[in-house]
Amino acid sequence: MNTVLYPSAERGSADYGWLKARYSFSFSGWHHPEKVHFGALRVLNDDIVAGGGGFPEHPHDNMEIITIPLKGALQHKDSTGGSGIIREGDVQVMSAGTGIRHSEFNASATDEINLLQVWLFPKTKNIQPRYDQKTFSADERKNKWHVFVNGENDKDSLQIHQDAVFARTALDAGLELEYKARFAGNGFYLFVIDGKITVGGKTLGRRDAIGISDVAAITVHASETAEVLLIEVPV
Repeated sequence: MNTVLYPSAERGSADYGWLKARYSFSFSGWHHPEKVHFGALRVLNDDIVAGGGGFPEHPHDNMEIITIPLKGALQHKDSTGGSGIIREGDVQVMSAGTGIRHSEFNASATDEINLLQVWLFPKTKNIQPRYDQKTFSADERKNKWHVFVNGENDKDSLQIHQDAVFARTALDAGLELEYKARFAGNGFYLFVIDGKITVGGKTLGRRDAIGISDVAAITVHASETAEVLLIEVPV
């Protein structure tokens, strides 16, 4: 088992007034030579957008983009015709493929939104762009892994163009949970949304992360009540 720790305090940061961002991997004006990507995982941004703030229309290509609101609501519009509002409990996916333009704005003029945005390199370049979103219940992840984004053909999950899996759990203190890789040779990237866990012999707190490779399964133990995002990804 190989492990790489990504402590919360070592993340990059930016403050634009309307946007306060924390970067797990090199992004925008922040570059760290040892934190560029974890396999196909290229970006994990932890953004707080002030009321009325947002990202005007801008382009992407050849990237799988997954947006997970943790608090608040985000208004989205893109060049595929996709549009709508995503809230806590919703997840949005975009396959940028040959090229897509989109905008994202806080749906509230007064309340901030906190969201995670994750980018993966795609399995194949220059596919037809696509957009999708889905609502999931918090009950689906209570003391179990809930797979909500999947590179396999899974009608219960959002689909992406990569051999990767996104799973999430809300684990009670003292419990532990095993996760087995669905794709041979993949690694695991775990991001602690809240609480404290032990995995791979390491203890992680709120917003800490760890990359784990060269193992087919991992076990997460909740030292206290914990909310965890797991990304199984080609390494």
